[in-house]
Order: sequence, then C-alpha cells, then structure tokens
Amino acid sequence: MSKIKSLLTILVVMLFAVSAYAADVTKKAEPEKKAELHNQTNCPVMGGPIDSSAYTDIQGQRVYHCCPMCSAKLKADPDKYFKEAAEKGILFENIQTTCPVTGEPIDKAVFTDYEGRRVYFCCEKCIAEFAKKPGEYLDKLTLSAKTDKVEKGQQGEEQTKEGHMNH
Repeated sequence: MSKIKSLLTILVVMLFAVSAYAADVTKKAEPEKKAELHNQTNCPVMGGPIDSSAYTDIQGQRVYHCCPMCSAKLKADPDKYFKEAAEKGILFENIQTTCPVTGEPIDKAVFTDYEGRRVYFCCEKCIAEFAKKPGEYLDKLTLSAKTDKVEKGQQGEEQTKEGHMNH
C-alpha cells in the first residue's frame, strides 16, 4: 500500500513539473509585445502638454517641450528621455534629410527604431553599420541639425519661469 502511495506521489510531482515546464515554454514562444507607437503629445521632461513653439532638434529628432526650460535637461541626458519614450511607444518627429552613415539623402522606406528614435538611412547596408556605433552616428545627426527653437525662444527667463515655477 505504501508503495502505491509513493508511486502516486511521484506521479503527481512529475505531472506538476511537466505542466510548469510546458507553461514556461509557451511563455517564451510568445513574441514580446512592444508598446504601440504614437506621436508625441507630452513633454518628455516634465510630462505636461507640449507647446509647438518650444522644441529641440537632437539626434535627428524634433522633440517638443512644455516650455523652453526643458531643453537643457533633454540635452544633458538625451538617452534617458529617448529610452523612457521608447518604453511608452512615443515616436518623435523625425527631421533627418541625410543618412547618418554616408551623408547621402535618406530613403523613408529604410529605417530602424533605436531606443526611442526612428533613424532613416539611404540603404539597408547602413543599418548594419549604424548598429556597430550608434552613438557616433546619432551625434552626427545632432551636428547636422541647425534648428533649436528653444534657444531662440529664450528671450527672457522671467517670461518663461512665470508659468513653470517647478523647473
């Protein structure tokens, strides 16, 4: 009788082990769901609604802010804000005109999404090259951007600080 109980106990334990393994395999087989991409509506620094007259062009992206004061924080640590945006599925306005690898005109059908940035290229080969040194190529995009409305808009800090005391 005790042998039967022992066998039944072993059988039950094995059944649980097999079902746990099957559940784990099923979980791994399901592709990881990414956040659905949507356009930017909030400031990545303060989280408030964006002001279309306050933006920073950085790493090929136009990033809108709630006020001009947020530009410095974005520039101080762009990777932090781009990664947070990527986790939320936020897509910034891309302002690229040239491939970061070759400097040639971009093809809007050839791109990769890299840590919150949609980066366009002239050809598929450049995507692989970009993947080797993304930071270097993102810096090239920043250097080629000529517009920073935030800096142009900071005429007087008194104006800006009135509505945004917690910056």
